[in-house]
Amino acid sequence: MMADCAAYKMFVDIQVRFRDTDAMGHVNNAVYLSYLELARVKYWERLLGLRDYSQVDFILVRVEIDYRSPVEMGNEIRVYIRVSSLGRSSWVFDYRIVEQATGRLVAQAQTVQCRYDYRNKKVLRMDESVRKKIADLEGFGEEKRR
Repeated sequence: MMADCAAYKMFVDIQVRFRDTDAMGHVNNAVYLSYLELARVKYWERLLGLRDYSQVDFILVRVEIDYRSPVEMGNEIRVYIRVSSLGRSSWVFDYRIVEQATGRLVAQAQTVQCRYDYRNKKVLRMDESVRKKIADLEGFGEEKRR
């Protein structure tokens, strides 16, 4: 099965390592969270040039992963990432993880994040400048912005 990733403008390539695998010889389900995290880091680096993690003002609220086929050590995968919905303080990332050599769909995931004030422990509204950058990168208008 070839994964349809044309709507995704960003991706990260990952070489599956021995430490990513479990006793069954395939990537452990918990490792996928690290793959998604790496894609989010690269997204923010591209969008805002963020390299200082003390400037990150959001938290992960929800993660959902559907595993479609196993990945083994030595496979090279590509993690596609996009914002599919943009709220006032939160947004949804969609992910598709595919094997590079074949395009085989490995997993689909979705995460919800919200902007967060760590000092005061409360949710914040997203800056309009950041919302605009996301909308411009993703190529969507008001219909995707809540």
